Amino acid sequence: MKVTTIAVDLAKSVFEIAVSDRPGRVRERRRLPRSRFLPFFTNRKPALVLLEACGSAHHWGRRLTELGHQVVLLPPHAIRPYVTGNKTDKTDAKGLLEAHRNEQIQPVPLKTKEQQSLTALHRLRSAWIAARTARINTARGLLREFGIAIPLGAKRVVPMVIEILGQDESEIPEAIHPVIGLACEEIRRFEESIAAVEIQLRRLGRQMPVVEKLMTIPGVGWITATALVGFVGDVWRFPTARRFASYLGLTPRERSSGLRRRLGTISKRGDGYLRMLLTHGARSVLWQAKSKKKPDRLRSWAIELEQRRGHNKATIALANKITRIIWAVWRSDVEFEARMPLAA
Repeated sequence: MKVTTIAVDLAKSVFEIAVSDRPGRVRERRRLPRSRFLPFFTNRKPALVLLEACGSAHHWGRRLTELGHQVVLLPPHAIRPYVTGNKTDKTDAKGLLEAHRNEQIQPVPLKTKEQQSLTALHRLRSAWIAARTARINTARGLLREFGIAIPLGAKRVVPMVIEILGQDESEIPEAIHPVIGLACEEIRRFEESIAAVEIQLRRLGRQMPVVEKLMTIPGVGWITATALVGFVGDVWRFPTARRFASYLGLTPRERSSGLRRRLGTISKRGDGYLRMLLTHGARSVLWQAKSKKKPDRLRSWAIELEQRRGHNKATIALANKITRIIWAVWRSDVEFEARMPLAA
């Protein structure tokens, strides 16, 4: 049965549509406002709809799936080489049709509302942490100009500043007392918002059995577990554990030719937020392993690797191994079981 392919260049208010009935040929073009977008697909037979995995793509993908269409999301970086000539809405839609013909381009899985809720909470938490860090650094820098040095530690900034402002003979000029106080209030509001998001993430995580199983893995807490479920979604699209680690950018970048194979640093492809969480988790496992009298097989391997290759390389290697364990636990739907090292 011949299936019509429809490419859609998404936007906020105007959508460019290219309809193709055979490869390399655009039979019909439409430029529709937002109000006429869904009615256009409601009156058509089920088709293959191509969308760029950008803002609002998952929303429209779910709506089109409800209408009986098959939706395929393509990564934006893979579509750009197929856009010839000037970049316009028409050429973007045509580029979607051409990119879909390349079997090596892996589609992006369509996220559910639950997964997008998790990703939204994580994005807000990251934004508030960055804003809080910026306010803290600004307060430190301003007070340093008046000879006041605040010790290391984010939790020490607000109490120390309030204590200094409350002194009768403060070294901070009276003219900036109000704005410094406002900065401290902003930091406190950010901390309250971050705490509220973390409570919500914990609540959602308790409702997902896979999160509980992922948390049994060393270096994976409830933040990392919920982030994996939200951002990765379907782990079954990765046939091997190495593919999963490569997706997160934790495998070496290869630059080989002929009989010579060159492996460099990690590729850092994929989501940097997930890679950061896994790296911090691996670092905590490595530091904790040094204080254990009888570390398990995973921690013993990490300590031995650190002694041979250094702390940073051992951390990344451990993050790679934890990622592979996550893949196995997630697909097998079992909890992680620590094993003691084999006797010499």
